[in-house]
Amino acid sequence: MSANITNQVSFLRTSRSFPQDPQALSVELDRAYLDIAQSVNSRIIGLFPANRSSTTGESWFVRPPGNQQNNSPRQQTSRQVYLVTGTGNIAHGLNLSQIPGFTRIYGTFTNGTNWYSLPYVDSADANNQISLVITPTNIVITAGSGTPPAIISGFVVLEFLANF
Repeated sequence: MSANITNQVSFLRTSRSFPQDPQALSVELDRAYLDIAQSVNSRIIGLFPANRSSTTGESWFVRPPGNQQNNSPRQQTSRQVYLVTGTGNIAHGLNLSQIPGFTRIYGTFTNGTNWYSLPYVDSADANNQISLVITPTNIVITAGSGTPPAIISGFVVLEFLANF
């Protein structure tokens, strides 16, 4: 059996026998704590605060060559959420030279009646699409030249490899 398992899943057993001997109990309590900490730390964090970074809890591939800032074999990702009220530019405040790459760029919006995904793709008319692009300074939301749904409110989520 290989020690390099790709699909590792956190598993925390539901029962444990604790010894009566204080020395053995101390060892078993340490193991229990480590099991709990490792299981909790390997989950994806479901916090989405607006306009500030939060850690996602994801663990990505080995960091890119040249990034020797820490000894971790994996990279963490960060998440930022931005509120949108229409098309145009939204300053993201990220230094893209410090970000090795984005892992996800997505969002949703409403026109006051229906909800749509960002980017929005109209399968019937390409002129009705809404694009979502990240430039060095802005999130750029551009509506096609047709009649795409109006953006009344919504949000964009940027998730990126953190350069810790």
